[in-house]
Amino acid sequence: MTKTMNTYFITGISTDVGKTIASAIITEALEADYWKPVQAGELNNCDTKKVRSLVSNTTSKFHPNAYALKTPMSPHGAADIDGVEIKISNIKPPKTYNHLVIEGAGGLLVPLNHKDTVFDLIKPNYKVIVVSRHYLGSINHTLLTINTLKTKGLEVSVIFSGNEHPSTESIINEMTQVSVIGRIDEEPYFDKNVIKEYAERFRNKL
Repeated sequence: MTKTMNTYFITGISTDVGKTIASAIITEALEADYWKPVQAGELNNCDTKKVRSLVSNTTSKFHPNAYALKTPMSPHGAADIDGVEIKISNIKPPKTYNHLVIEGAGGLLVPLNHKDTVFDLIKPNYKVIVVSRHYLGSINHTLLTINTLKTKGLEVSVIFSGNEHPSTESIINEMTQVSVIGRIDEEPYFDKNVIKEYAERFRNKL
């Protein structure tokens, strides 16, 4: 029987909510390939390098960015500074016979240029995982993100990141009815062993 290969798109409800750690866990759990289409800033310690440093398996491949921009800001602004224009037609998923984990930039409606957003990178067959982290306003941001994804009929699930907040999580669960993969706790550090532990925990939910 041929094994079905899936594409998982990791998005967040905002910046700095834990997308890269979630991407490393899912990449490890599935021994998937990893791809960050647009990297803005931190080119010497980019998300691809971070994920590669946290993944233990030898099957995963790490594909080059379609755009690697120098300034840590919204991709459209970073592209303007670099004197380039981000074109959706140039952002083509790498060819692979493996599962593929794609990490977005910031939140869903972060602009890539003056017309397209990160949302436009998500294809109908992708499984979308929303990383939600508790802060004042996070319920609104989580519901907006999930409901926007649902308008395209996409398969959506959520990972909670950070300390548990039961009332926030229960209302999100109740109002969205999406599958919860699990929680990434506020760990003192993340290394290959910690990522591997979460990978084992999350694997059956992916």
